Amino acid sequence: QVQLVESGGGTVEAGGSLTLSCSASGEIFMVEVMAWYRQAPGEKRELVSNITKDGGTNSADNMKGRVTISMDNAKNTMQLHLTNMRPEDTAIYYCNAKIRRLSNRYFVGDYWGQGTQVTVSS
Repeated sequence: QVQLVESGGGTVEAGGSLTLSCSASGEIFMVEVMAWYRQAPGEKRELVSNITKDGGTNSADNMKGRVTISMDNAKNTMQLHLTNMRPEDTAIYYCNAKIRRLSNRYFVGDYWGQGTQVTVSS
């Protein structure tokens, strides 16, 4: 089994900053990619940013310049630092990871955390 646990959500004023963390645990052989998605009420879930085990990163166009994503391969943890936050950033933020398990190293599973609420007040 694999578990993803997010932390760091909360309420921040517009223009402020917030750091979200995600920790993967369980029978992990290798974490290939970790990502943050978000879903606002009535909207589809969308990618915020992702990072590969080799350090390659990608961010949504509306987040570029405002997010920094990092990953600790040894600890299977990821952080997302958000700056200059806007009310439209209000959403539930979900950690996602593509992971090879010890029991089946040839298969890359897709795993999700429970989500953490981020609210930006104007």
